[in-house]
Amino acid sequence: MSFYTTVILLFLLSPSIVTAAAPSAYEVLEGFHFPEGLLPKGVISYELDRSSGKFRIDFNTSCSFSLEGSYQLRYQSSITGFISDGRLTELRGISVKVLFFWLNILEVNRIDDDLEFSVGVASASFSLDNFFVSPQCGCGLDCNDIRIRKLNLGNPSLSSV
Repeated sequence: MSFYTTVILLFLLSPSIVTAAAPSAYEVLEGFHFPEGLLPKGVISYELDRSSGKFRIDFNTSCSFSLEGSYQLRYQSSITGFISDGRLTELRGISVKVLFFWLNILEVNRIDDDLEFSVGVASASFSLDNFFVSPQCGCGLDCNDIRIRKLNLGNPSLSSV
């Protein structure tokens, strides 16, 4: 066995060498001052061009759920757009049901402790507090484990069951 082969084998087998894992899509979102709860659970991959802010996020399948019983959201299996500090623009693949119509969410802006969602002709603002926990496809935030975590975030003296 040559010297170089030995060095390569030692390098590959050494337990002290740790490779840094790439940040998750949720961590990247937080790096741009957005809460992770803007994305539902289940991101399988993402791409981000840091120079332009262009991104793509992939899920196994499309995803829909209701929030607080009044807003129905739908995420396609891939969503795209541009991200910068406190701003998501040119979004594709996320829609909200308003009355009987599905409208595309085109932009999200963070304004202090609120998030403003725009569908083009109208916008609505919601407190950041509503987005600290990622919703789950199918049941949103009404899933048992998520509801308990959300309660604990609001009241640290409560404990999980």
